[in-house]
This record gives sequence, C-alpha cells and structure tokens, in this order.
Amino acid sequence: MAAASVSLPGSMDPSLGFDDYSLYSNLSDDELMQLAIERSLADSQSSTSGTENTKTPMPTSRPAQAITRPTQPSHPAAQQQPVRPPPEPCPANPPRDMDNQQSPLIASHFTTGNGKRMVAYRRYDGTLIEVKPEAELEEDPIVKAIQDGDVGHLRQIIKKPDCNVLIPNQYGWIPLHEAAYYGQDQCIKALLRVQPGMINKRTLKDSTALLLAVSREKTDCVQCLLEKGADPDIANKDKETPLYKACEKENSTIVAMLLNHGAGVNKSCIQGWTALHEAVCRNNVEICEMLVKVGAKINTPNMYGITPIFVAAQSGKVDALRFLLKNGADINSQAADGATALYEACKNGHIDVVQFLLSQNADANKPGKTGLLPIHIASQRGNDSNDLLTYGCTRKSDKAVKIVSLLIPSTSKARVRRTGISPLHLAAERNRDDVLELLIESGFDVNAMLSEERSMLYEDRRSTALYFAVINNNIDATTMLLEAGANPNLDTFSPLLVALRQGCMSTVTLLVEHGANVNVYIPTHPTAFPATVMFCMKYLSMLKYLMDNGCDALSCFNCVYGSNPHPPLKTRRTDRDDTSQKTCVQFCEVISTDAYSRWAGPIIDVLLDYVGDVKLCARLTEHLDSYPDWENIKEKATPPRPLMQLCRLKIHQLVGFNRVKKIKKLPVPGRLIRFLNHEERSIDI
Repeated sequence: MAAASVSLPGSMDPSLGFDDYSLYSNLSDDELMQLAIERSLADSQSSTSGTENTKTPMPTSRPAQAITRPTQPSHPAAQQQPVRPPPEPCPANPPRDMDNQQSPLIASHFTTGNGKRMVAYRRYDGTLIEVKPEAELEEDPIVKAIQDGDVGHLRQIIKKPDCNVLIPNQYGWIPLHEAAYYGQDQCIKALLRVQPGMINKRTLKDSTALLLAVSREKTDCVQCLLEKGADPDIANKDKETPLYKACEKENSTIVAMLLNHGAGVNKSCIQGWTALHEAVCRNNVEICEMLVKVGAKINTPNMYGITPIFVAAQSGKVDALRFLLKNGADINSQAADGATALYEACKNGHIDVVQFLLSQNADANKPGKTGLLPIHIASQRGNDSNDLLTYGCTRKSDKAVKIVSLLIPSTSKARVRRTGISPLHLAAERNRDDVLELLIESGFDVNAMLSEERSMLYEDRRSTALYFAVINNNIDATTMLLEAGANPNLDTFSPLLVALRQGCMSTVTLLVEHGANVNVYIPTHPTAFPATVMFCMKYLSMLKYLMDNGCDALSCFNCVYGSNPHPPLKTRRTDRDDTSQKTCVQFCEVISTDAYSRWAGPIIDVLLDYVGDVKLCARLTEHLDSYPDWENIKEKATPPRPLMQLCRLKIHQLVGFNRVKKIKKLPVPGRLIRFLNHEERSIDI
C-alpha cells in the first residue's frame, strides 16, 4: 500500500505515515468498497435529509487533464514528463462528523495493493469515519483516443470546428506530445495533417514531441516526426538534444535516424556532456563509431574539463577506451582538477584499464593539482571497489596491490620525492598493509618525510609513515616499517609518545627495541623531565619499562622550589597564557593535577627505584603525607639510600642499560640478574 497523503481543509497537505493505514493493506477492492458502503449507510440512517452531502462535478476541460508518467533516469538530467497531480485537498463529498460538526476532518489518500485509489476520513483523535474510492477525473477524449490508438475516433474529434489541438494542459503538453509519448505514429500523422506547424512546439520543460519519442524509444514515431520536418537539434531546458537522449538509451537505430536527418553531433548538455561522452560512458562502440564518422570531436571537454577518454577510464570501459585511442584521443589529457585518465582508473580500481593505459605509454608521473601521482591514489584508494572477483582478487587489498605493482616500474622515485609525500604515507594512513609491504620491497624510502606544506596540514606536524602506522595503532605496519629501517625519532612529536598516550605496550616495546628515545621531550611544551614520563603516569608497567630502558628518573626530583613553598597551580588556560615566555613545567606540578594526583604515591615509588639520594620537594612531600599508606614511600626517599640501591645504579651507569638487558646471557647468578632488573622483591631471603 502506498504512503498516504493527508489534507486538512484550508491548509497545506501534510504527510501521513505508511503505518497509519496498515489496517486496509490486506483488504481487496471489493472488501474496501463494502466497508465504504456500510459506513455510508450507517451515516445516512443517523442523519437528517437536510444535511445530506452533495457531489461537486469534476472539471472536464482539457487543460486540467493530467497523465501519469514513469520515472526516468537522473543522469545527466531526469527526463521531463508530467505526473499525475496530487489528489484534491478535500473530495467533493466528505462525510459529516455527527459527534462534532465543528471539528474539521482529516482526509487521507492511499492506494490499495490492486492500484485502486481510496480516501479515508478521520477525526483529529484518529477515529475512522469513512473509507471510499476517490472520485475519478474525467479523461480528455482526445487523450483517451491517443492512448487507445483509436485513429478514427481521433480524426472525428479533431475535425470538429470547436476542437483546438494547440491548447496545452498544465504541463504544457498538447495532443502531439501525448501521441509521441505513447508511440502512436498514426495519431501523429493525423494531428500534423490538421496543424502541421505545431511539430516543434515545446512543453513547459522545452521538450519537443521528437525528444519525447526518442526518450521513450518509439522508433516509428521518431521516423514519422523526422520525415514531417521535426528539428533534431531542439534541446530541453537541460540542453539535452534528441541525439543525446538516443545515446543515453543506447538505441543505435534512432541514433542513425537522427544523424541521417542532420542532427548536430557536437552539441552539449548543460554540463558540457556531448553525445560521445554518453556513448562512451555506456561502452557502446557501435554508436561511438557512428558519431565519429559524422564529425564527433574526440577530445571535447565538458564543463569540468573531462574528455571522453577520461570518462572511459573513470567508468572502466576498455572497449570504448581502445576505440578513442585508435581515433586520436589524447591519452594524457587532464581534467580541470589535473587528473588524467590513468589517475582516475587507479582511483576507481580498474585493473584492466590501468594495464591497457600503461601499455599505451600513459604518463604515470603526471600529477594532478593536489600534487599526487597515480601511484599515490592507488596506494590510498585502490581497494575500495567491490568487483574483486572480476580480477581474480580474493581480498580487497589484492586489487590495490595489483594496481600498485603495475605502476611501480613506470613511476619515478625522484618524481615521487618532489611531490612532498610518499605512497608509503598514504598506505600507512589508510592501513593498506599489503600495499605498504609491496612498496617497502620495491625500495621506497621508509624514512621519507612529508614536505613542510603537507606536514602543516596536520595539527601534530607528523612527518613519517611510521607515525601514521603508530597513530592508527597498526602493529603489523609498525613492525614492517621498523624492521625495514624506519627511524622512530624523526617526527616533531615522537611516535613513542603517541603509543604511550594510547597505552599500547606492544607498540611501545617495538619502538624502544628499535631505538626510540625514551627521554624525548616536546619542543612546543617544555618540561623539566622527559615527556615520556608524563604520558605513562597512569600505566605503571609502562613507566617501569621506560625506566628499565634508561629513562631519566632523576630529573623528576629536580624541583626549582625545593623545600620552599610552591606557587599556586596554573590550572586555567588564561593562567598559562599570561606568561610572556615559556617556562619549564616541573614534575611536581604535573603530578598535582586532578588527572594524576591520586596516582602520586605509586608513581613516586616507581621512580625512587631508579635514583640515588634525592630530596623530595615540598609539594611531593605534601602528596605523600595526604595518604597514610604512602608513609613508607616517604621513608624510602629519606636519605641515605641503601648501599645496594647505589651499587645497582652505578652498575647501570657503567655497563649501560642496553647491555644490562643482555646480562641474562652471561654466567652470573640469577639473584644478581633479578636485582639489576629491580625484581628483588621476588628474591627469597
């Protein structure tokens, strides 16, 4: 059952939902009629004769005639056709609301499953009053004769002195348009015999009878109209000519008729799209040949600079592409955005088109206005298509790998460097692991940096492909890049800080094992201690891991205020912005913020294991005094530190943290190994 429309007397027609009329969706037309009759009889018995409804006659003049038309495709523009006008706001004989005659009724229209249009009357509270069939519009006899193909009856009507076949309906349609639409060529001949000058008359959307006949693929009507002198170049409001429509319908017979009658082959629609564009888009080589033979221009661009060869590559039409190149199309022509046919084929994942274009020496090193090459767009977006099995691909990324592998031999690495971005960046950014692996194996620089202009597009000023992999938490991509020699210390904001902020121990371990600086700072936010400590305060296991690998714990206890009173914390942004120059943030200030203060004791406890004699500042002492269970931590910091702790620090200092990690391979007692690794609590004393 179709969605119903609701109309209120004296107001606009609001929309009523589908579910409101589900009660009637399973009823047949006869059952609905019976229900309507019963309701009418019930109302008639309870009403007086003076209040009976009267019917209002429906208009019978031709201008009110309306015809239902099927929906047409929307590209490049929807075909103009009139549709049935909406039902009248209130039918001629609505029932009376006996309970409340002052309350207006809601008249709602719907269609049954058998296509019969009905109207239901309800009160505002939803109470059903009556259901009855809609009053049918009186059909124009001329239109009826045309629809039925009754030429004899049509001739009798149009011969009458008072009959004017030039009077249009509300959509600007005259009988000639109706005959062309319904494919009644004999009716066309009869109408033109009476009024031959109307052959090129247009509707309100500037469609001629010829254009309507072509759009409906009524071949006999097209032939008849052309023979009677119809102009084949009159376009509608979207500047679509009959030839354009014929190419859109892929009707080679009608295309031939139009060309034989002198149709302009290079006329373009409102978007600059020609008949050849349309034929190429549909991969119809037969029509393409017909158009080119009569003078269609191969390299005509539309309003976006898109030529037919670009259309063929974009839509994956290899046959049309081969035909265009054979007839002199420019393989390296660029659209308004600088994209080439090869670029678009890579973007849309058409492997066969990419392969064919490269075999015809398409330039793989011609960038678009964004500066990206075809290999960039293939690395980034080459696996978004769903037609994988067409090319024997079992996974989405297989398709991107195939295209990238085709492009690598034809792509200049020097040209890639000049673009300021590597395909490795894009593959890592989009988690294209298979593409990333292929690019690494092909020798692309894993330490390639984004140009300053491209780096500034990101708030964190990222520069390396490794950064993209880490921020995506892609451990496989991170592993591939690090094992291929990626330097984890090239970015302004270290990838290690990103991994710490994400709390990913696997990524942190990978980065540290491959030489990430555990004492990295943030240049734009100076601190008196390593930024790595600040980013892992909530993850004590990570903090301990960093300390085991040489993170500077001593700097956390070097407070400029010492035992003296500390200034108030600057917690508001305005407070932080008041200073004329940047000052280093102290560890005690960070740990006193709401985010970390509840972790102060355990954090200080871990740090104390990696320092010698230190003196806690007033603020750290205040934290440890605030919680009774932290009293032992405060005692742990009281000098002098145990000799064993000082010896452990000295061994680490002399041997080095990296060598201490490898001490397990040496013939030394296990107790010593555990002690050096701060695991003395597990020693059985």
